[in-house]
Amino acid sequence: MSTHETVRTVGIGAGAKELATEDMILNIGPQHPSTHGVLRLRLTLDGERISKAEPIVGYMHRGAEKLFEVRDYRQIIVLANRHDWLSAFANELGVVLAVERMLGMEAPPRAVWVRTLLAELNRVLNHLMFLGSYPLEVGALTPIFYSFREREQLQRVMEEVSGGRIHYMFNRVGGLKEELPAGWTGRARAAVAQVRARMSEIADLIMDNEIFRARTRGVGVLTREQILQYGVSGPIARASGVDFDLRRDEPYLAYGELDVKVVTRTEGDCLARFECLLDQVYASLDLADACLDRLAELPPGPINQRLPKVLKVPEGHTYVWTENPLGINGYYLVSRGEKTPWRMKLRSASYNNIQVLSEMLPGTLVSDMIAILGSMFFVVGDIDK
Repeated sequence: MSTHETVRTVGIGAGAKELATEDMILNIGPQHPSTHGVLRLRLTLDGERISKAEPIVGYMHRGAEKLFEVRDYRQIIVLANRHDWLSAFANELGVVLAVERMLGMEAPPRAVWVRTLLAELNRVLNHLMFLGSYPLEVGALTPIFYSFREREQLQRVMEEVSGGRIHYMFNRVGGLKEELPAGWTGRARAAVAQVRARMSEIADLIMDNEIFRARTRGVGVLTREQILQYGVSGPIARASGVDFDLRRDEPYLAYGELDVKVVTRTEGDCLARFECLLDQVYASLDLADACLDRLAELPPGPINQRLPKVLKVPEGHTYVWTENPLGINGYYLVSRGEKTPWRMKLRSASYNNIQVLSEMLPGTLVSDMIAILGSMFFVVGDIDK
């Protein structure tokens, strides 16, 4: 903590005096309990008001992109699903889609629909975590127990199909690891129905809370111009009126055959971001049901493509982007015809989303900083990767 001195004029008219005051430099993090992990914010405070904010990242840097260069295309899936630990399936997906594009390979229709289904279930799991933990940031303890109850319903079916609770490792180049367990689609449908039926309990508990609304309405407003300048994406961008979603606007997997509802708001404040996340859960549950309906109609068929023991990708490069739960993830793959990528560059959503804090926080109170920080819905590993 450090300070620097400034001079201000206080008083009225002839009685005005010059009073020396000091701005305070306050470090929030990297181990502060009010942050989402190992993130550091360097704040300049004028009393209780923030005059400057600088997010400082890199405390969790694991060099994933360099590790990709010494692992083959099967092994990098293990690393790719970990940088955003709440969106593991979506992270795997971007890698295999990039490799499949380079190989000119198409996954079987059954694999495409199952991938789409699991991507939406993973999206709901991600959003439920933030729907429960964000009220915790502003003093509401109960919602996280409700959200974890619903998460467990979906975690159970995700764990059954993949064998992994958080790091699923179910995607493979050319499809998926294996066929679905017998009766799994019925259990998945029941879990989706149960979560949908009980989401109103979470919504009523939070949205009708006057204290929560007072702490979030009109706080941390993010403008459309700031969104575009910083490349912010996902629910945070859509809460500020940016009506863009890759699932609808540049479809991949089976999204082109689905009615993708894009949830938007125009206020751009903490409350709007929370509402976008809440409504997106309902939209994703509807997409999951539509995928289950289509899977019931598909004839039996393969779930993956046969691959050689040593998988080599032709020389060239490609860029694939996906609509991950927290925003747009980009995967730039460069190959020199070997079994390992020459370069695999990740464009993670959280990295761009967190940079805009330097624009949002100045002018706000320290007490509002916690509410703003929680509403940005980021994962620190996704920033540092």
